[in-house]
Amino acid sequence: MLRLVSVAIVGWLVVTSVGATQQLAPARAPLDRAALAARVRVEFQHAWSAYKRLASGHDEVNPISKTPHDWYPPAVLYMTPVDSLDTMLMMGLREEAAATQAEILAGLSFDKDVSVQVFEVTIRILGGLISAYQMTGEPKFLTLAEDVGRRMLPAFKTPTGMPYRFVNLRTGATRDPVSNPAEIGTLMLEFGALSRLTKNSVYYDTAKKALVELTKRRDPTTGLLGEGIDVTTGAWTSTRSHIGGRIDSYYEYVLKCEKLFGDADCGVMWRDGIAAVNRHLADDGPGGLWYGVSDMRTGQRIATTYGSLQAFLPGVLAYGGDLTRAARLQDSGLEMWNLHGIEPEAFDYREKRATNPRYELRPEIMESAYILYHYTKDPKYLEMGRTFFEGLVQHCRTEDGYTTLRSVVTKTKGDRQHSFLLAETFKYLYLLFKPDAVNFERVVFNTEAHPIRRTW
Repeated sequence: MLRLVSVAIVGWLVVTSVGATQQLAPARAPLDRAALAARVRVEFQHAWSAYKRLASGHDEVNPISKTPHDWYPPAVLYMTPVDSLDTMLMMGLREEAAATQAEILAGLSFDKDVSVQVFEVTIRILGGLISAYQMTGEPKFLTLAEDVGRRMLPAFKTPTGMPYRFVNLRTGATRDPVSNPAEIGTLMLEFGALSRLTKNSVYYDTAKKALVELTKRRDPTTGLLGEGIDVTTGAWTSTRSHIGGRIDSYYEYVLKCEKLFGDADCGVMWRDGIAAVNRHLADDGPGGLWYGVSDMRTGQRIATTYGSLQAFLPGVLAYGGDLTRAARLQDSGLEMWNLHGIEPEAFDYREKRATNPRYELRPEIMESAYILYHYTKDPKYLEMGRTFFEGLVQHCRTEDGYTTLRSVVTKTKGDRQHSFLLAETFKYLYLLFKPDAVNFERVVFNTEAHPIRRTW
C-alpha cells in the first residue's frame, strides 16, 4: 500500500512564515513576494499539465509539435515525473504529488536493455528518487534508487576507476571512454547518499575513487582541469579549461561533498580548485568580473566566453563564503540576460554578443540569485528573480507548456520542455520568493536541485 506523500514532510519543510519584503524597482510595481511565488506555482502547473496531456508515460514533452520525447527509446525512465515530484511537494501540490508518486512506483523499472548516460541518470533519476524517499518516507523509492545505483556500478570498472559515460542497465556493457570532469565528478552526492541510506559503502567508495583519480590529474603547475579525459588511460583529450559545461559541476560537488558528508578530502579539492579557477580563469576589468577560457597547462587566456551554464558559479562562490566575487559575477550575469531579455547559451563578454544564441530553459542564474538572497537578504536579488521569471514567461511560454529558444536574438522557438525546467528553474524561482518552503541550512541540493538531507 502506497504511503501518502504528505507523510514525513512535516519536520523537514519549514512551516514558519517569513514576512513579505517589498522592493520598488525603477518604473516597476512594488515587488510582492507572495504574489510572485503564486505565479511561479501556476506556471509550474501549466508546464506539468502540458506534459501530462501530451506526453504522459514518457520522459519529456515537445510542446510545439505536441509530441512526447524519450531519452532511451523504447525504454521510459519517467524523467519529468521523477524530476518534478519534490518540486510539487515544496509547492504544496499534494494532489499532483500523490498521483505522480503512484505513477512512478507503478511504472518505473530499470530492467531495460538500454545504454544510459551515467551522469544524467545519476543527477535526475537517482537524485530524484533519493529526495522522494527522504520527503515522503516511502521505502519503495529507496529500493528503486538502490536498483539503479547498482546497475550503474559496472561503468566504473576501468583502469583508473573513472567511469565510462554510458552503461547498459541490463547487461552492464559500457561505452564511450572519453569523458569530462563534470560527468566524472558529479556523482558523489547521489552515490554517497545512497551508501549512507542503504549502509552499503560501495557506492560512496566508488564515486569517491573516481573523484580522487580525476583530481589527481589536475595540471601540477596551474591546478586546472581540462574539458576532456580518457578514463581508460587517464590522459587528457582536451586541455581547454573553464567553468562551463563538461567541467562546471565538478567544482559544485567537491564543495557540497564536504558540506553533506563532512569529507575533508573534498574540502581540500574545493579550496585548491577554486583558487586555481580564480587565479587563471577570472577576467576582471572595466567590463566587470567574468570567467573565461584558458589553457590548463599554461593558464593563458584562449577565449572570453561565459554563458547560461557558467551562471551557476555565483551561487557556488556564495555557498563557499566568497560573497564579494559572487555578487559581482551575478551582476555580470544580469547584464548578459538583459542584453536580449533572456540569456544565451554562450556569450562573448568582451564583444558583448551571443556566440551561441540558444536558450535551453536553464536554471543556473535563478539558482545563484536564490543562494545570494539567502546569504545577503539584499532585495536586488528578488528584483533579479522577477526579471528572470518575466523573461521566461514572455519568451518561452507556449499554449502547451514551455519551450527552448533557438535564438535569444530573434526569439525563434525550439521544441523541448526539459525536465529540469520543473526540477530546477521553477523550483529556484519559487524558493527565491518563498524561501520558507524549505530549510536551506538542512539540505544540500544536487546539481538537478534535488534536496538531500543528512538523515544518517
